[in-house]
Amino acid sequence: MKLTESWVQNVIDDQFDDVELVTLEDVGNRRRRIIRLYVDVPGGVDHDLLAQVSHAVGAALDEARVAEGPYTLEVSSPGLERPLTKPRHFADRVGQKVWIRTAEPVAGKKVWQGVLRAADDTGVLVTEGDEEVRIGFDNVAKAHLVYEFE
Repeated sequence: MKLTESWVQNVIDDQFDDVELVTLEDVGNRRRRIIRLYVDVPGGVDHDLLAQVSHAVGAALDEARVAEGPYTLEVSSPGLERPLTKPRHFADRVGQKVWIRTAEPVAGKKVWQGVLRAADDTGVLVTEGDEEVRIGFDNVAKAHLVYEFE
């Protein structure tokens, strides 16, 4: 069995209401593997919820033997500069400042930081200064919110 976001989300859904797996990172190698989960819930997460999700997912990983060899499981909130990984994440953040790195250049640049003006099923519209560009989701390598301290 392969470790996927849908598998982890199903494990979470079996035990918790309204907890969303924002993203899954599986990094490292056989000697030092890290499985990192970012979860969110309406109203925000707390330490107790993170511990409960960690216990539930850890037990499921061990039972299903999804993780071959030793691993470290990290469960945390997505934070102020939460990653944007799904079309719904972008649609929920229209009007906010975002940072997007593309796989291929768009209008001569691979990094865009500006206001997210629109989002649909295929991509986003971002305004940076006087420039406005459309970036397809198939070209988004990495994206997150930009938190501005006041």
